[in-house]
Amino acid sequence: MAVCEYVTHYLIPATVVSLSSMSHIDSQANVVILHKSLADDFEAFCHANPSPLPLLYRSQPGEWGCPPLAADADIRVDCPQYCVFKDGLLVSRVSSLMSYSGQLQDMVSFYLGCSFSFERTLQKAGVPVRNVEGVGQFQCPMVVTMRPVPEEKLDLVAQITHLTPLAHGGPIHIGDPAVLGIQDVSRPEYGDPVALGPGDVPAFWACGVTGVEAVQSCKPPLAFTHSPGCMFLTDRQDSSVFASTSTPEPDQCPLTFSISQQPLHFSVASKAVVQSIRDLEKIIGEDPGERGIRALFVQDELLRSCLSLSHSSSVLITTGFPTHYTHNPPEETDGPPGAIAIAATLQALQKEVAIVTDHRALEMNQRIMEDAVKKGVIKTAVPLLSYQGNSPDSALYFLCHNGDHKKPRFDHLVAIERSGRASDGNYYNMRGVNIKHLVDPIDDLFTTASTIPGISTTGIGDGGNELGMGKVKEAVREHMPNGSLIACDVAADFAITAGVSNWGGYGMACALYILSLCPIHQRYLHKGLGQPHPPTQDQHQAWAASLPSVAKEEEMLSILVQHGVRSGKTGTLGMEVDGLTFHPTHSDLIIKLRDRTSQRK
Repeated sequence: MAVCEYVTHYLIPATVVSLSSMSHIDSQANVVILHKSLADDFEAFCHANPSPLPLLYRSQPGEWGCPPLAADADIRVDCPQYCVFKDGLLVSRVSSLMSYSGQLQDMVSFYLGCSFSFERTLQKAGVPVRNVEGVGQFQCPMVVTMRPVPEEKLDLVAQITHLTPLAHGGPIHIGDPAVLGIQDVSRPEYGDPVALGPGDVPAFWACGVTGVEAVQSCKPPLAFTHSPGCMFLTDRQDSSVFASTSTPEPDQCPLTFSISQQPLHFSVASKAVVQSIRDLEKIIGEDPGERGIRALFVQDELLRSCLSLSHSSSVLITTGFPTHYTHNPPEETDGPPGAIAIAATLQALQKEVAIVTDHRALEMNQRIMEDAVKKGVIKTAVPLLSYQGNSPDSALYFLCHNGDHKKPRFDHLVAIERSGRASDGNYYNMRGVNIKHLVDPIDDLFTTASTIPGISTTGIGDGGNELGMGKVKEAVREHMPNGSLIACDVAADFAITAGVSNWGGYGMACALYILSLCPIHQRYLHKGLGQPHPPTQDQHQAWAASLPSVAKEEEMLSILVQHGVRSGKTGTLGMEVDGLTFHPTHSDLIIKLRDRTSQRK
């Protein structure tokens, strides 16, 4: 059996197959043997990190057998090969530990789940397994196992392996190895390299060889482990390490989604959460203004954007559509409320957030932000920036430290109801009036971001002339009034269509909240490290308090009106957005979003 395992840079801190198809597969175990003085620390280390180190059994000192796993076992001879460590250094590989029987009287054996236990199950499900075919004193890098998986089989693989918590569970990363700090996938630390076939995606599981790394980092005077690829074979059938149900409930059924092509990156969420976010997407897609925006709709853009945002650490938001070019200020009430709603939830989730806007509107937006904080719309003021593109490389230096594309300041850009550049280089409102003189070239940040690996982009719009909606520009040209003229030419990775752009911001905030409560997604987000815990009461309250509400959004709209910002469609200086009064249209939609979101608590 070929083994392809890598040491990552993540440090560990102090159709589902039925079970009947698994009933004749023996499971395997990784082995770590330590002095009894280290046993409690190592057990705690395992419990704190169950993905790489799922503990099946801890022996008593001097106990050769392991009754729950195998009858008549003798750990001194039952592994094909052992590694012998002295002071953390590998000094030899031996086929038997019989000569160490004296020392073993004071040592404890740990049996850890092994991912090889689920490989035959994957094969039975039609998934080629190409690596077969071809806390205390312990702190160490995590070891991962890579398996190439055909992209169309990713959901199936995630669902099968999720049912094996005692064999490392589901994958902890799907996509580019560099995301895990693996620079050269052809040079694994353990075993032989595995080739990817056409259409394969590299998928990574936490690996029990992490125990070997733990031994080396702890440097005990004497320790033993199985030799990688030479595991302990138990008497247990694989069905004993699988969950008790053959058809997981929606909350326990992972689904995979591509969230980036450069670098290649997939994310994971439960089937139940996916459906909840799809419901949110349907709600924000309501079209009471009868603008025909359904023609621009692309399913799961909200979901994939929010999955990407969940993986991000620093987000740049932009908004501002100066459609009322004869008024001062020319801005409209659609955009800023949605931007603030997104920012509030990102802040609650401990993301860094900034907002970039037109230089001419910077002071006004600062006053609006101050009022939003005073009125409790958002807890903390968001830093406000401007970008004017004074030189050819201005965008690169704005997005990256010292203009180095390997050091981006932001990993996700979000545009919501932001004027978007058309194919002729101008900026148009829905009436086809050119408002370029009022717009700074923030589009350049999005076009430059598309060339920088690791920065994703989202556009939220309701007419097709907004930044990022270039992804659906052909539909805009065909279906929207003045579409051939006004269509934004700048595409985002994700284009979210909403009946009113603010609603897209509200939906995004709610979707991020739902993802924060999804154990499957959170485990994947944290690369399987640490013991999964539900959010604390304080965390839950902070996240819930950040969500848009009727009271907060009514207050936000009132603040905009006080600063002279008008409704987009009618130019009314009053409590409406895009010609739709706050009550009942906007308030009712916010209630719908909150009701759907509350079902996931």
